[in-house]
Amino acid sequence: MSEDKRPQEFLVLSRGQWDAQLPPERIQQAIDEFYAWHDRLVAQGRMKSGQRLQPATRLVTRHGVIDGPYTEAKEIVGGYWFFVAGSLDEAVELACQNPCLACGLSMEVRPVDPERASAWAVTCETPAR
Repeated sequence: MSEDKRPQEFLVLSRGQWDAQLPPERIQQAIDEFYAWHDRLVAQGRMKSGQRLQPATRLVTRHGVIDGPYTEAKEIVGGYWFFVAGSLDEAVELACQNPCLACGLSMEVRPVDPERASAWAVTCETPAR
């Protein structure tokens, strides 16, 4: 991490599914490598643990509750955790080291906004005008 930048948190979403043609032994190898990589980064203070997610899902809207799944396989979120990094580029560099990428998963990396929500601030929830 660059010493002139304060570390910030980045949410990492694990997306997709394992390559169907890979044998379970290869996938397990990637999982084992992931946990070794994960534990090393947590010990270094560069990652904060998250959780795997179960497949059950519900979408809650002002119109009611919709049972899932309601996403394509490539959009499935299988888990999450956090990187602690000096920039989005640095967090992406960490994500590129994830051993599970070689087996079909992808990683979405997003900066965590430390500010409280405001109707006057332009955010990802603000409609285009």
